[in-house]
Amino acid sequence: MARYHIETYGCTSNRGESRQIERRLRDAGHYRADLDTADVAILNTCTVVETTERRMLRRADELASETADLVVTGCMALAQGDLFAENGVDATVCGWDDVPSAVGNGECPTTTPDAEPVLDGEIGILPIARGCMSDCSYCITKRATGKIDSPPIEENVRKAEALIHAGATELRITGQDTGVYGWDQGERKLPKLLDRICAIPGEFRVRVGMANPKGVHGVRNELADVFAANNELYNFLHAPVQSGSDDVLGAMRRQHQVEEFVEVVEAFDTALDDWTLATDVIAGFPTETDADHQQTMALLRETRPAKINITRFSKRPGTDAADMKGLGGTMKKERSSALTDLKMELMAEAYGDLVGTRRRVHVIEEGTGDSVKCRDGAYHQLVIRNASDHGLQPGDSVEIEVIGHETVYAFASPV
Repeated sequence: MARYHIETYGCTSNRGESRQIERRLRDAGHYRADLDTADVAILNTCTVVETTERRMLRRADELASETADLVVTGCMALAQGDLFAENGVDATVCGWDDVPSAVGNGECPTTTPDAEPVLDGEIGILPIARGCMSDCSYCITKRATGKIDSPPIEENVRKAEALIHAGATELRITGQDTGVYGWDQGERKLPKLLDRICAIPGEFRVRVGMANPKGVHGVRNELADVFAANNELYNFLHAPVQSGSDDVLGAMRRQHQVEEFVEVVEAFDTALDDWTLATDVIAGFPTETDADHQQTMALLRETRPAKINITRFSKRPGTDAADMKGLGGTMKKERSSALTDLKMELMAEAYGDLVGTRRRVHVIEEGTGDSVKCRDGAYHQLVIRNASDHGLQPGDSVEIEVIGHETVYAFASPV
């Protein structure tokens, strides 16, 4: 049996895939080791932007020189697998499901269906589906994940139960697009799934991962009501709008329009007194005019997300957007900088509004020094310093008062 070393890059879904890979490897009799003693290294890659792609190639080359065998998997392996050989990297390139076989040199693993759940400290990662229903002109990840494939609700509930029984106090519902869970079976199932998971006995919280606006729009009122009815759910929605211009959204082949995104926000505003909107924006898409950029700025000011991920457009090989005439690097940098300034303004305002309030928080993980990182019901990040003085550790729940803030988090003290 093999000693393996695994490295994971990218999103929460990728971390979930790595945990699943490790579970199957352990079931097959393999065991984890440091890189200097491993028989095989596994690199679970991301390929969301060009700089990430270059980083993955560099790291793959380093790992190939430091271990006897290298297995490369993840989004870049599936979407651009040929690049590794083209850049002289000696590796087995394969999909997530094929990694255990590659590590075992064809040996049959002895995976059991009810093996160890996917745990990362107090956090349980639950991928509810793989793939999406979109066909965005700029996205290369779709080539890796394909169309949505949704397991039955009962199967995901069983996985959630296993995570909670194993000690998870926070469940992270993940997927390429959680909002379209069940679409491949002709039914919008996310609200039903969340209701069922929240009914599991135990003390835990649930965070729902990225859900594209189109998938959420059709169930926006039902979904917002589910959030309002279940205290286990963090009042947090990550709905990436990408642009405030319908013209740009059309060129991106996003399935939603700006009005639909706004209607989703309005539905959650109506149902929830305190919640956090997170979104993503692409700066400098090839067809984006200055007027389009200003529409994006205006949309962010209107909807006021407390978390915004900003990405400068970069051409991904094999995508339709790669053939479009791009904007200059200076223009993309200027627009990205303006969006970043607005992002910081909105986030500082959101955390500043918390100062002086009292709320119950869930301790998620240890911070720097003698501190712990916590989340309140709306998934705001709060830091409690001198945690040992209060006997706090991950998994605890405590009443706090917000006593100060930085741009992207606030400071709290137990009361």
